[in-house]
Amino acid sequence: MAYVIHGATLVQCDQQGSIINDGAVAVVDGKIAAVGTSDDILARYPNLERVDATGKALLPGFINSHTHLVLTVMRGTIEDYMGEVIYGYMGPITFIMTPEERAAMAKLGALEALRSGTTTVSDSSRFVGSYADEVVNTGLRVVFSELGADAHNLKMATGEYHYDRDWGQQYLDRTEALIERYHGAEGGRIHCQVASHAPDNCSPWMLKELLAIAHKHDVKRNVHLAQSRAELKQIHQLTGKTSVGYLLDNGWLDTDLTAAHWSHCTEEDIDVLARQGVHMAHCPANSSRRGPHQVKVGYAMKQGVNIAFGTDNMTEDMFKAMQFGIVVHRGSAGGGVTPQPQEILDCATRNGAKALGRLNELGSIEEGKLADLTFISLEHARMRPVNQIVSNIVHYADPGVVDSVMVGGKFLMRDGKVLSMNESDVLEQAEQATAQAWERLLASNAALPSLRAPR
Repeated sequence: MAYVIHGATLVQCDQQGSIINDGAVAVVDGKIAAVGTSDDILARYPNLERVDATGKALLPGFINSHTHLVLTVMRGTIEDYMGEVIYGYMGPITFIMTPEERAAMAKLGALEALRSGTTTVSDSSRFVGSYADEVVNTGLRVVFSELGADAHNLKMATGEYHYDRDWGQQYLDRTEALIERYHGAEGGRIHCQVASHAPDNCSPWMLKELLAIAHKHDVKRNVHLAQSRAELKQIHQLTGKTSVGYLLDNGWLDTDLTAAHWSHCTEEDIDVLARQGVHMAHCPANSSRRGPHQVKVGYAMKQGVNIAFGTDNMTEDMFKAMQFGIVVHRGSAGGGVTPQPQEILDCATRNGAKALGRLNELGSIEEGKLADLTFISLEHARMRPVNQIVSNIVHYADPGVVDSVMVGGKFLMRDGKVLSMNESDVLEQAEQATAQAWERLLASNAALPSLRAPR
């Protein structure tokens, strides 16, 4: 389909932060053919179907640079628990779930992402190939990666690090299979990356093997970095260095790497990461559940690090990422009003595109780019008055204001109705899958506290 979307407030998120009141976008063959005022674009494209976006803001679709769709199964549980959650709950449940359960939870995450104005998700997990088709069918733009590790994940809850090449080879095989099956699929809508779960999960052998796969297939990479004190302790015991130093020694720090969190990075670490051109996937909302995230993000910004936003676990809400992000970033910078809202919105759009190496295609409303667009209704009390549209979006918007979402020129959600999924089926299947998976998880380890309310 081809459209002229007119009457909108265009928030372009281009390098200049351009805004066009009463703006229009021509969409032809899945791309943005032209951008300008409504009068201009309507005159140039008189025969295209018209989409009246009066009373709406039109943005580039959000790019979620780091998430785990399947971990919606954990929503409302580990957020309020102080014990070991990564290897005590999140890791084990992904192993114990059936392919159908993983698919049900991944679709729930995709549904929330769509309703939150997100058009691209970078999803990493285990056994990704067992549920990838269901996510592909949602119409979202997706970057898949299998979280690689040769440390036996199921033994790590007690702090035991057992590196096993046979264990690691399973991840390598799944990574290869995922890339061969999905990278470039659906006309390029689906991409893949190579992932290391975290530095402490991967021996030098595993890092080398993962790097070789990335080079073989010419794909980008991602990693959780300095996400826990346990990680730093293990790496220091093995090498005497920080996680950053360990990855540097093993050839992992380069411009094709996006590293999530950086929670325990020192300024010296950040200097190295900035020098190597590593991108940060910052998840400020999820990382602040036990208090404001203390990452040195202000320092990273000053060093010129490209900072993209993600949601991480249990949620796909990029509005919360922006709202927490502006508070965390300003606090990290010592307080005040830096960064400004446009810089935060860029973290959710163009910076994510840059981290993917696709700023020429995604992340802003500009001629020639893919038509991945989010329509935000301004007909809500929380969005009025419109003094500064970007400030309103960053500080006050939520998923309830998302009206329509388009990926590659195709509406996945229009006038508040999701078109690419049956919402009631998704919700019902996710509820059932969660109950089944938790029952199996708790049965497998009687020592685990049950974090779900009795039903």
